[in-house]
Amino acid sequence: MIERCDWATAQTLLSDIRRKVFIEEQSVPPALEWDEYDAGAQHLLALDAHGQPIGCARILSGHIGRMAVLSHWRNQGVGAALLASAIDYAITQGWPEVKLSAQTHAIGFYEKAGFIVCSEVYLDAGIPHRDMRRVLST
Repeated sequence: MIERCDWATAQTLLSDIRRKVFIEEQSVPPALEWDEYDAGAQHLLALDAHGQPIGCARILSGHIGRMAVLSHWRNQGVGAALLASAIDYAITQGWPEVKLSAQTHAIGFYEKAGFIVCSEVYLDAGIPHRDMRRVLST
């Protein structure tokens, strides 16, 4: 199940997932993970059948970011459900497109959802990324 939430009410749950995935697993420096955009963003929280948090994403001004799924829940459709929910939210906002910064190993995952690469490779927190975008049907 995917729930929409905000930072004020779900900060602990969202930050626990992001800390485990980005800071502990991928060695992203904490100073790069936490920023001023969380407070104003729409957040998505993926929950398992028992209501436990297993993934998250944030959406702000047509940009999907901070998408993370706990390691033992990967390749089970959680990321696809988060992405579909983010796209649905963007459509309800009337945005003509959505963009994201994809770690290069995940480009195929995003391409399956209709995103196309629109940049060269660059490093973000020491991890190779490429920008991607998807035009939305309105």
